[in-house]
Amino acid sequence: MKKPWKSYCSWATILWWLPGALYAQTIRNVEAQLIDGKVVVACHLETGVPVDLSLLYADVDGEVFKPCIHISGDLHDQTGGDKQIVWDCGAENIMAGAFIFKVVVEMSMVFVRGGVFRMGCTDEQGDDCYSGERPVHEVTLSDFYIGRYEVTQAQWTYIMGSNPSFFKGDDRPVENVSWHDVQEFIVRLNGQTAHKYRLPTEAEWEYAARGGVYGKKYKYSGGHRCDEVGWYRHNAGGSTHNVGAKQPNELGIYDMCGNVWEWCSDWHEPYSASARVNPTGPDTGTDRASRGGSWYDDGRYCRLTIRNADTPESADTRLGFRLVRM
Repeated sequence: MKKPWKSYCSWATILWWLPGALYAQTIRNVEAQLIDGKVVVACHLETGVPVDLSLLYADVDGEVFKPCIHISGDLHDQTGGDKQIVWDCGAENIMAGAFIFKVVVEMSMVFVRGGVFRMGCTDEQGDDCYSGERPVHEVTLSDFYIGRYEVTQAQWTYIMGSNPSFFKGDDRPVENVSWHDVQEFIVRLNGQTAHKYRLPTEAEWEYAARGGVYGKKYKYSGGHRCDEVGWYRHNAGGSTHNVGAKQPNELGIYDMCGNVWEWCSDWHEPYSASARVNPTGPDTGTDRASRGGSWYDDGRYCRLTIRNADTPESADTRLGFRLVRM
């Protein structure tokens, strides 16, 4: 006879946790116990910015960690303090055994509900558009998650072991990274977290910058005044700044205008007038797309429809990125 769910995962649990994480935070006082057939993991989180939490488990040899899928509790946009994650292991048909648990800090993500939008130089952009922003065309996107913040230097350093940025600061966006550098970061990151990450497509980036289904047709991401939503030539003082210091957009996403240009996954190509569904760009090309403007640029180059392109080997103090979670 099949054992009742409450008897699954009923043996002793063994705790292990990650010492340090993507925002250079600390996880302390980790404990686990079995309550009513569910594993309850408690810990204390120390962090300066909101992060997401997830839970991995492995057999006692600890060689292969797997994500705990049916989890609830303190998972999203968590700041410092005592946290609790509940794993309904029975819902995953996990049999009794001794397990090692890993509490993992993930990048803070914003859910973007899919929809249809007009991509390119729409009316709110006035006369500031360049030819590369035309023609306006209809795009349909599925749901996705995108980073609330640009990837920071603390995150990069934790994964890569060094910091290439010129303007140093743990909570500043990492810059001076090429498209190829970012791909290596993603490979390493995906090997250490419960989720999989990638760069956004140009369409995903612009849709999120517009505020998705909540968009109010702003010229910049989150407002009509660049100085309220981003760091650019006239307020940045010649450098990048900590992420999340300006006003967010309608979805709660920060710094999509200014601070650093953000790499996208697409090869750069001219727009066409035809409608697209989840476009990913051409299969080949010379330059990779980037969006959003930087600390170096004036307001015209920080609009939410502005496009830029660089060779995938390019790296300078104006180039950074944010991620999408798959």
